Amino acid sequence: MNPTDEIDELLTRAGAQWRAGQPSAPEPDLDRITGAGRRPRRWVPALAAASVVAVAAATLTLLPNNEPVVAPAISSAGTPEVVQSVVPGNKKAPANDDLLVRNGAKVRVSGEIIAARNVAPVFCPSRPMPTIGFAPGNEPAPTCPASLKVTLTGLDLSRLTDLLTIRGVRTGRATLTGIWTDRTIAVQEQSAPTPERDPATPPLPCPPPAGGWQAKPSNVNTPEVAEFIDKHRDQAFGPVIHHPYGEGRTKPVVVLVGVAHGDRAAFRKAFEAVYEGNLCVAPVRLSQGDADRISGQVAGLMNRDELGITTSSTQMDGSSENVRLLVYTDAVKAALAPIGLDNLRIEPAVQPVS
Repeated sequence: MNPTDEIDELLTRAGAQWRAGQPSAPEPDLDRITGAGRRPRRWVPALAAASVVAVAAATLTLLPNNEPVVAPAISSAGTPEVVQSVVPGNKKAPANDDLLVRNGAKVRVSGEIIAARNVAPVFCPSRPMPTIGFAPGNEPAPTCPASLKVTLTGLDLSRLTDLLTIRGVRTGRATLTGIWTDRTIAVQEQSAPTPERDPATPPLPCPPPAGGWQAKPSNVNTPEVAEFIDKHRDQAFGPVIHHPYGEGRTKPVVVLVGVAHGDRAAFRKAFEAVYEGNLCVAPVRLSQGDADRISGQVAGLMNRDELGITTSSTQMDGSSENVRLLVYTDAVKAALAPIGLDNLRIEPAVQPVS
């Protein structure tokens, strides 16, 4: 690793730690429609859609929060009304073995390519980066942490999208398909990069009550609700704010709370003693306590550079912990296994091609 690489990695980790200490993302302005006088708490998508930032050891952990799942709802009036669940939200995370990559496998990557002088070009996956402004012409040469580099052979640099040169280092983007061998891809196909997609917020799992969801006040951000949720963090997940008809001062807001353990009906009855407003109570796989524990365990592995784990984020429906990493190998699987693979959704940058 050269000095430039070391500085880049230090900046990356420092930026992650700084973000971890910042307040959560701004909340939607629900005061206009809730009449609460304060903005309610909200779990919002991060990585690319909801998120809460957390720190673990000296490394970064992007802990987006949670998305909805399934279950009952409340009537537009204010009297609880049982509505049949329509989506299973407590099922296991999808199997990850079909994402395993071994030597000789055909794989595909899409994203940043970096080509420094006198060394082979490399693919570098998207990763958390500190935001540092540089005056035009003073930008540093692009680099990639050693733990995330994938060497490329057979690459045509002239065909890269957005190709430019910064301080003698060429960089651009592409989608590449080839054969994987020990952190090297022998490129067989090269095309334009695939745009990164923001994670879509899942639809509200509870069907609307008769007459549809109505705009009404919500006290989701009151101390009483916060205290109740905190006391039940080992049982419940959320709250997650939903806008079933889009955001706007006259649009209804629905609060989703997932129940991972215990009697859901009993939880709902107890919660309704402190909560007022549109409500969806759904079965989920992970409670907030479960999610925090799993996120912490994944974060503890981020110091192991050979695993190439970049971020960890809880799915908004409480169904899994989403782990973004360079490549899912047998060694990475073995490291994650003690956490519980059924609770993890693996999201590798290096994707096997069947």
